[in-house]
Amino acid sequence: MEKRDFGGTGLKTSLLGFGGFHLLEIPAREAEYLLNTYLDAGGNYIETAASYGNGEAELKIGQVMNSRREECILATKTGARDHQGCIESLNRSLKNLKTDYIDLLIMHGVGVKEDLYKILGPDGAMEAIHQAKKDGKIGHVGISMHGQPDVLIEALQQYPFDAVMPTINYYDRFNFPEIENELIPLANEKGAAIILMKPIADGLLWRSASTAFKYAMSRPVSVVVTGINTREMLQEDLKYANNFTPMTPKEEEELFANAPELGKYVCRQCNECVPCPSDIPIPEVFKYEGYYDRQMRDGTIRDASEFALRDRLRFWFGNKDMAMKKYASLCIKADQCTQCGQCTPKCPYGIDIPRKLEIADYKLAGKKIY
Repeated sequence: MEKRDFGGTGLKTSLLGFGGFHLLEIPAREAEYLLNTYLDAGGNYIETAASYGNGEAELKIGQVMNSRREECILATKTGARDHQGCIESLNRSLKNLKTDYIDLLIMHGVGVKEDLYKILGPDGAMEAIHQAKKDGKIGHVGISMHGQPDVLIEALQQYPFDAVMPTINYYDRFNFPEIENELIPLANEKGAAIILMKPIADGLLWRSASTAFKYAMSRPVSVVVTGINTREMLQEDLKYANNFTPMTPKEEEELFANAPELGKYVCRQCNECVPCPSDIPIPEVFKYEGYYDRQMRDGTIRDASEFALRDRLRFWFGNKDMAMKKYASLCIKADQCTQCGQCTPKCPYGIDIPRKLEIADYKLAGKKIY
């Protein structure tokens, strides 16, 4: 399996990483089988979190680490923001994982800058991490968040984190464009490893898994981490990694044009629709709609299972309030659309822009009915 540099740490990670969350869904003996098979196949990045099942995922991984610790780069996450909480979380994780050190401790789900400042401030978690590094309990430190990446961008500007962990997939590329346009270049500039999570968008892209993994693995990232809970899934994911060839620019263009999950609703942020005669910043409105609910509620009638999946995922990242505040700050909003129709023929993706503006305004302005 291809190995990539893990930022400037000197470590090399396998292209496919094993995420621990979905180990909660299976018995310990099956988790042990999957982890051993992954390591036997050349995978070397295993990641979990203290909060996954209140330590259960760590305990299942610990069964394998007991004998194969030196064969992998082991990462876990902590939700603690303060010094003492971080120490307690780390010590429990080490015990659960049956090891005396972890290669990477990730600050888990840092969604607001206030939490980042607590971590970096007096008596914050970073003080505990500095001591743990001196004690040989931690090799490196990273930070993760979901959705809009402003906190990760700020984190890299404030502290030399060894790794960042954002959401990257071909669907959310257009909901959080700053990830690929700003965060990835900044991380590469700073020498921070990029841990790609959610390559199939929390399951939304399950019907297009092969394409989704090819897109993810074609990004300039260190490792693509995915949850694995069946033998069939593991073999499929290993196949994607072992047979990987980078996606060409032409293939990307075709994907963006034809991906069924993007369809004729998700804005690709190409800016072909502007300028608007009413001066509505159309791409900006649709970007905020992406923050709001990942552009998932689109007025399309779907079968019950597909509706339930999308409804579960639309507010998965908790960016709704932030999106509404940004929309409220616009001088000209979507409700100023005159339905002139000049924008729609310009859209290369066939989006009915006036209709989408109505839906976006309904969401972002908090209106009662659409």
